[in-house]
Amino acid sequence: MYISDISERTGLSIHTLRYYEKEGLLNNISRNGSGRRVYTGNDLDWVIWIQRLKSTGMSLDKIKQFSDLRSLGDTSISARKNMLIDHAQQLKADIQRLTNELDIVEYKIEAYKEKERLT
Repeated sequence: MYISDISERTGLSIHTLRYYEKEGLLNNISRNGSGRRVYTGNDLDWVIWIQRLKSTGMSLDKIKQFSDLRSLGDTSISARKNMLIDHAQQLKADIQRLTNELDIVEYKIEAYKEKERLT
């Protein structure tokens, strides 16, 4: 697959994919004889995983750390697992905070509905 294929499949721009490579999030992307990037299925899977981590709010710096650990292979499984445990704990805290904020907003909505009914 070429960069345009990965862009089409992931919805990421070619510019973003090149940026990820430049920043070390995508490593060891092969090139063909004419210098075009050639992506594997594993590369596509990794790009999708990067998108997932980003969508959960993980910073690019943290994703880069995860990528660096990933490049070490199985010796880094424990470290990657621990990163994800920490991230999951943060997500749970964020969800709880947002749930509390939603409760306040919904309370205010109900208060306004009650005022509307009385007027």
